[in-house]
Amino acid sequence: MSTGSGTPSAPAPTTPTPRVTRKSSMFSSLRIRNYRLFFIGQVVSNTGTWMQRIAQDWLVLSLTGSSAAVGITTALQFLPMLLFGLYGGVLVDRLPKRPALLVTQSAMALTGLALAALTLSGHVQVWHVYVAAFAVGLATVVDNPARQSFVSEMVGPEQLQNAVSLNSANFQSARLVGPAVAGLMITGVGTGWAFLANGLSFAAPIAGLLLMRARELHVVERAPRGKGQLREGLRYVAKRPELIWPIVLVGFIGTFGFNFPVWLSAYADHVFDSGAGAYSLFNTLMAVGSLVGALLAARRGTARLRVLIAAALAFGLLETVAALAPSYWLFALLMVPIGVFGLTVNVTANTAVQMGTDPAMRGRVMALFMMVFMGGTPLGAPVVGWITDTYGARVGFAAGGVVSAAAAAAIGLVLARVGGLRLSVGWHHGHPRVRFVPRERERLATAA
Repeated sequence: MSTGSGTPSAPAPTTPTPRVTRKSSMFSSLRIRNYRLFFIGQVVSNTGTWMQRIAQDWLVLSLTGSSAAVGITTALQFLPMLLFGLYGGVLVDRLPKRPALLVTQSAMALTGLALAALTLSGHVQVWHVYVAAFAVGLATVVDNPARQSFVSEMVGPEQLQNAVSLNSANFQSARLVGPAVAGLMITGVGTGWAFLANGLSFAAPIAGLLLMRARELHVVERAPRGKGQLREGLRYVAKRPELIWPIVLVGFIGTFGFNFPVWLSAYADHVFDSGAGAYSLFNTLMAVGSLVGALLAARRGTARLRVLIAAALAFGLLETVAALAPSYWLFALLMVPIGVFGLTVNVTANTAVQMGTDPAMRGRVMALFMMVFMGGTPLGAPVVGWITDTYGARVGFAAGGVVSAAAAAAIGLVLARVGGLRLSVGWHHGHPRVRFVPRERERLATAA
């Protein structure tokens, strides 16, 4: 298969350390016109999406007075990804990405506009919000893997990590701005206007997709329609350690290490007795750290698996340290590096998996990646919540950190073995040094 520029697309790497070879500047992928249009559209749309999330939860709480009803709304939005995520990946591999995204973005826009009409007219009921949340979840089943795999078609392999990192920075920026704007809009003019703003925000990504130059896209041959494509995708991942182990690691961290709503609310209320203001501060500082992590990843320009393992190990260890933090401000400040390393794990795993995947399989593989990452957190939340309620917030947070660090260490050793590396402990200029070296090199050093 060939790219739009006439150069052959790179085959899937066979080594467990996929990377791009050219160092990127922090915003280098924005020089590409198609990606620049996509990025600008996502800036607007992501802000609207965060506004809708806040408005949706507030509306359900206002209608029912029940936190459980808010939880049901969230579960309904994630449920389609858990049930149909892999099938969405099969569809994405068969479909042209840009038209598919035009359909999914339009569907989510209509959902926001419908909620706005119901709310502003005074006819909204809680079941309307449930249906809307489930509809957005269904659109996400195709939209998520399509957006993930479309990035490589816009920028090509050399700029992939930079573009994925900037997407994450985009999302984290919206996470800082969207809730604040939603809060002002809800208190100022009402919830319905926040839904309306979200519905209208999709005009930006839709316009960006329509204005793209198709001839400048890196063309990927679509998978033909056929039986057994879901099983084919799973077998493809299972045979490649450079894919399966990063996905397994992301699954562990997503399930046990990313349940921050459970932990941070417990710390704000029960450990530091500081209320909603502290909960908001913890989340804001973590979002700042995530934004910094995304920008650093964009500047790094590589997707090494050793960076993924190191970041995951640091993430787990920092969670464990934060769990034991004796003071409010020390705990709050630790949210910044936790955000940095958590985002580094996400971006590096995402890029390594995309770079290690044949383009014809990318939709299925990224659907599995997103299903594991996004679906793990709601599955792990009841377990983490039970530990936190039974043994306290410190034990719950520490348990999540220990599991994340242990998973990183174990998978790091597996990948080192697959890559023909061994752990070497020695001295260098009078200082201890721990590193992985090729087995052949260590054997020669021992013989010498």
